[in-house]
Amino acid sequence: MARCYSVPVKIRQPSIPLLWLVSDARNDAVIERVLPRLPPGSGLIYRHYHLPPAERRARFDRLAGAARRFGHVVVLSGDARTARRWGADGAYGAAERLTAWPQVLRLATAHTLRELAKAQRAGADAVLLSPVFPTASHPGGKALGPVRFRLIAAHAQIPVIALGGMTGHRARAHRLARWAAIDGLS
Repeated sequence: MARCYSVPVKIRQPSIPLLWLVSDARNDAVIERVLPRLPPGSGLIYRHYHLPPAERRARFDRLAGAARRFGHVVVLSGDARTARRWGADGAYGAAERLTAWPQVLRLATAHTLRELAKAQRAGADAVLLSPVFPTASHPGGKALGPVRFRLIAAHAQIPVIALGGMTGHRARAHRLARWAAIDGLS
């Protein structure tokens, strides 16, 4: 009788882009115009929480197709299983929602050193640390500021993506290589 051995297969994941466009109701009308202006290999984090489920899925399909035409990585806000089912390259959310699905890139959210540690323990491939600066998403909320952002990010063993009030000017001024924005890219 022949023996059958299981060989672990490493599934190729996309590399982690330096620049991310985060979708939202505020920038929905301009996303198709922004995607071609992003450097090839950038990322789109699709949120669109404002849409009912069927419309959210249809809009995802349209934007994912557009993003891929320009060589962008597409990540779905939600659990990894749904991201895989929808054909996304990855999932975005709180660490506890990012189950270990090696077929998808896993981007965790973090606002504190404790949440960064939780994301790393959960096996996240990268973390979006926010808010670096005051942001329209959370008016009046407390921002980390660039110094505190760097202090927390220094503890990371995975790539850290700056989010919250980010613009190209702020990224360059504070030498933040990886960053994401909603309004700052729209």
